[in-house]
Amino acid sequence: MPAVFPTLTTPGTWRSLARCRGVDPGVFHPVNEDDADDAKAICALCPVLEACREYAVAAREKDGVWGGLTARERRRLIRQRRRTA
Repeated sequence: MPAVFPTLTTPGTWRSLARCRGVDPGVFHPVNEDDADDAKAICALCPVLEACREYAVAAREKDGVWGGLTARERRRLIRQRRRTA
């Protein structure tokens, strides 16, 4: 794990508060991004959605649903942010 995120796995971080904790990881890695509805439903009610999303964007996570966004949606978000910066 990059040194930029040294505390992500320690108790008390956003991951320990995530609603997806204990859920089958396969839910967040659907074969087709169009099948991400179950993961997005879990994320929609998560108290740390923004922290998760920002981690995934900063770490350039290439797969799965993070912070309620698929990889394609995260790439789109990054492009939008670049245009408005």
